[in-house]
Amino acid sequence: MAYDPGAIEATLAAAVGDDPALIAELRYAFLESAGAAVLSLEQATAADAWVAAAWRLKGLAASFGAVRLAALAGEAIAAGAPDPGLTVKLKRMVARL
Repeated sequence: MAYDPGAIEATLAAAVGDDPALIAELRYAFLESAGAAVLSLEQATAADAWVAAAWRLKGLAASFGAVRLAALAGEAIAAGAPDPGLTVKLKRMVARL
């Protein structure tokens, strides 16, 4: 799965302007939140917890312009229940960000 490494930075620059320190801080916050959302997916044992965590990840990804991550989170929502294969894909994608 391809990833555009400039998408998040472009979204952040459009939101906050040309402030490298602020962009770096927001990017770090995004990655921390995405990692926490994936951890929630990983720990979900019930369908409702899985879907709620997937929606959080999808909203976060969309807010930061991570379109492919949002799409994969959408697949997790559509799955409707814990799916270890999707969890692995999501972990890999977040790690590549």
